[in-house]
Amino acid sequence: MSITYVLRLWLPDRPGALGAVASRVGAVGGDVVGIDILERGAGRAIDELVVELPDSGLTDLLIEEVQQVDGVDVEDIRPSTDALHDPRLDALETAAVLVGASTTAEAIDALCVHAARTVGASWAAVVSLEGGGTVAVEGPAPNDGWIRSFVEGSQSSARACEAVSASADAVGDVAWSPLPAAGMALVLGRSGQAFRARERRQAAALSRIVDTRFRELKQAEARQFHPARR
Repeated sequence: MSITYVLRLWLPDRPGALGAVASRVGAVGGDVVGIDILERGAGRAIDELVVELPDSGLTDLLIEEVQQVDGVDVEDIRPSTDALHDPRLDALETAAVLVGASTTAEAIDALCVHAARTVGASWAAVVSLEGGGTVAVEGPAPNDGWIRSFVEGSQSSARACEAVSASADAVGDVAWSPLPAAGMALVLGRSGQAFRARERRQAAALSRIVDTRFRELKQAEARQFHPARR
């Protein structure tokens, strides 16, 4: 029975590089069954390959073979029981869940759960930007004070309109994305792997979906309590 792994690697952004990597995977009896481009720039690309191996004892040999390709470096390899999902379909299903939230609290809770799963974060939290503390948490997040301090310190960034990533020695890598209409922010973290451009865009997109849904639900609540405004 084959075992599925996710192989994250850096490689030259040039024709033939990915084919050379796939050839090396085949040389150890493996098969590339999925490819996801996480980031490109400065002549380099960061990709995740979904690889099936006939034996778990082949992982070290796989890494050695792949790194024989000129300019290729393996950042991480991990087993995955959920590796064969379609990222595009997964994104649509996640969006459907978020759009379908029937209350503001449900929307925020769903954002925490699905953002952590979709982006591959160890934890997620939604915090108030108006001094209200943490609103929702998924996973082993840092304490409320640390999260709020991180967001407050990051708000001056010129990239505040998008998800921003920053290193934090105590908790690994952290990314955040604002929900302006809700007056909140989504914060994600994980150890061992930096958040890449595609993952930060995913976080920002999910935040925009929930922020829009939050505004719609608040308007509906206002009409319910003030019928004359309909």
